[in-house]
Amino acid sequence: MENFHEEVQAPVSPHGQYFNSSVICSYVFDFLEFAVPIDYDSQAITLIRDIFLPINPRFSSIRVRDKYGKMRWQKVEVKPEEHIKIPIFPDTTSSELYDQDLDDYVSRILTERTPQNKPLWEIHIIKYPTKNAAGTLIFKLHHALGDGYSLMSALLSCLQRADDPSLPLSFPSRTPQHAKESLFKKLPSDISSFFSSISDFGSSLIKTKIIEDDITPIRSGYEGTESQPSNLSSITLSLDTIKDIKSKLGVTINDVVCGVIFYGIRLYMQEIDNKAKTANSTAVVMLNTRNLAGYQSLEEMQKPEAKGLWGNQISFLHIAIPKLYQSTISNPLDFVWHSSKLIKRKRRSFSVYLMGMLLDLEMKLRGPEIAAKTIYNTIGNASILVSNIVGPMEELALANYPISGLYFAVTGGPENVSITVMSYVKMLTITMRTLKGFIDEQKLKYCMEKAIEVIFKEAMEISERTSQN
Repeated sequence: MENFHEEVQAPVSPHGQYFNSSVICSYVFDFLEFAVPIDYDSQAITLIRDIFLPINPRFSSIRVRDKYGKMRWQKVEVKPEEHIKIPIFPDTTSSELYDQDLDDYVSRILTERTPQNKPLWEIHIIKYPTKNAAGTLIFKLHHALGDGYSLMSALLSCLQRADDPSLPLSFPSRTPQHAKESLFKKLPSDISSFFSSISDFGSSLIKTKIIEDDITPIRSGYEGTESQPSNLSSITLSLDTIKDIKSKLGVTINDVVCGVIFYGIRLYMQEIDNKAKTANSTAVVMLNTRNLAGYQSLEEMQKPEAKGLWGNQISFLHIAIPKLYQSTISNPLDFVWHSSKLIKRKRRSFSVYLMGMLLDLEMKLRGPEIAAKTIYNTIGNASILVSNIVGPMEELALANYPISGLYFAVTGGPENVSITVMSYVKMLTITMRTLKGFIDEQKLKYCMEKAIEVIFKEAMEISERTSQN
């Protein structure tokens, strides 16, 4: 048991209570793959004490109830060695890889809860080589500490550029597409968005409270799957390939990625059960609701004028997954165009903020457990959960150990398929957390790889036909 300081600090945010309740216990896992073998025991303790803990008070705090019954963060004494986990895998020949051992270990820690009487994070150091890395480091961070945006910024503050540690990291800039429009061009869009927002909010509310997706090869309909074992698999795509598709089709990178995911999901559903091609399936996309045009560094997030950027500032967007033989979907590229059109309209909608207001109202009137149940139903009534984070454009290093791969995963929800997307240097990793024993992760991985292959081929061919005409 750790020693308590008397100081009771900031209140736990509503989302911090939703994601650490009897209904949902959610974690963000950040995976660092190293290009060289790692021997990091003593350095890890120094890193935690000198760099990681000072990032944010929540990393050295636990949740307690004050005398008024409100949840607050309370500072405690942190013993770094109690948060470091170094597994020992069975002995084998030195030349053998440990992919299966790592997969089994990750599957186990995905569902394990961290003790509530200690700060809600762990670091797992895997010293064994796999086909992708000479060693792996896993940050396990409770969602109550912050959302993916906050937690990833915290992790990146512990890393340096591999080429020159004195230089800052850089990230792809994103400018809202409507930012440069004139008032006269924006006005009709704003008026139409008002009515579409009301429609979107109504449909999201019905989806959350009443209507469930069909039972399909990607949605079992079983209760309590959030506590069942999961598998983790991933595919890595070239960002140049994604950008080529983007430029040929006149869409965004996110549109291409969503199109690939939706097409891959439908291919998988049809592979398992041909009847599933007509099933009603929905994706819940997690959105960062910060009013930002691009990524903000940790230093920028913690400036006094940027108060409030840390924490959980997310909402959920319902996107219907197009059907393979839908009348409006005639070829794989339509998955990208359809996704582009739908996401653009819904992003202009303020229904995501209305859903946030609804959660706040439920929190005030009925308490965090009921609000957590609303989030649980929002995810559980849909088929897949999708989340993405923009990563750095330069190669990173941790204490001079070069990092060859960087990706993340999210746990704690009732979905049977959770998909996370992260860019790193010139690559983009799509990570799939799938319900063990229900989802064939290898077949799903194959369908995702086939989806990007087919969409790229079609995009290049349509470009050639256009140039010939």
